[in-house]
Amino acid sequence: MPELPEVETTRRGIEPYVTGARMTELIVRRQDLRQPVSENLLEIEGREIRRVTRRSKYLLLGIDDGSTLLIHLGMSGSLRVIDPAEDWKKHDHVGITLGNGKQLRFHDPRRFGLVLRLMEADPMTHALLKSLGPEPLESAFTAEHLKAACAKRSAAIKLVIMDAKTVVGVGNIYASEALFRAGIRPETPACKLTKPRLEKLVASIRQVLSASIEEGGTTLRDFLNSDGQPGYFKQRLFVYDRKGEPCRVCETPVRHAVLGQRATYWCPVCQK
Repeated sequence: MPELPEVETTRRGIEPYVTGARMTELIVRRQDLRQPVSENLLEIEGREIRRVTRRSKYLLLGIDDGSTLLIHLGMSGSLRVIDPAEDWKKHDHVGITLGNGKQLRFHDPRRFGLVLRLMEADPMTHALLKSLGPEPLESAFTAEHLKAACAKRSAAIKLVIMDAKTVVGVGNIYASEALFRAGIRPETPACKLTKPRLEKLVASIRQVLSASIEEGGTTLRDFLNSDGQPGYFKQRLFVYDRKGEPCRVCETPVRHAVLGQRATYWCPVCQK
């Protein structure tokens, strides 16, 4: 699944092409995504895209009529800037042709993504966005915030930091990697962690996400960034998907278990 770094990489990739561009044609080849493509989507044809932002894993295109185009890449989606003449692939579902001669094309093999037109004056009040926790790379995400979120929770810390109400964008890969960097075992009850350990975890989450964004996201089976090239952060993963391989720090075999129905990896020596 494209995670926060992949979505941020996509945002940065498309921003120069779509900001200030007029949408000359909207093409919807298939509507039945996780939620149906908004029926009023074609009404923004001829309108201008004013800005491209991100909230958690959602891309938000601000339109000059005050509405917002929300795009979620789902489990396997991608958003590419291409030549409109390029042949449509089997799972290309939505195309937005721009006045600058480019086309923004949404590709989603599993159809778990979203293309919705939000009519709220403030898109952050929409049901999909209003209950989200702080952005991990912004100042609101602090050890104090995380300590309050963990205070009465006996759930595993990995599950707590993957909860979007606690902090957004810390998916399975990045949770495993951040916990390794912080030296914390993923199954540790959240309420048992001291503030100094949570401070280290906050710093580790910031570090691993920032590093991944700089490298262009994590290369998995389905992710491609906006120009069609894979990211390269997977080369630097310490524990994720390395079951039985030697820890890059101490050479102890990396362990694996299923936690909250998600594959979990850790080093039994480096993480306490």
